[in-house]
Amino acid sequence: MQTIFIMVKCELGKAYDVADEAVQTIEQVSEVYSTSGQYDLLMKCYLTDDQDIGHFVMNVQKLPGVKDTFTMITFKAFS
Repeated sequence: MQTIFIMVKCELGKAYDVADEAVQTIEQVSEVYSTSGQYDLLMKCYLTDDQDIGHFVMNVQKLPGVKDTFTMITFKAFS
């Protein structure tokens, strides 16, 4: 299992719509947070080890209202 975070910049006024759509339609999206700053949303996603990250991110980029994304691939979780 691999965990990635995707920061999403949305079209003006579309952040809540994008967040709702992502949670409802993309099963790998675990959590979506609204954020302040350059990006509007932060998505936490769990992918299987054999799943292609590039293709997955492309599906997120195709959501209506998404303007731009920035993806962070994680290596180890500390607790």
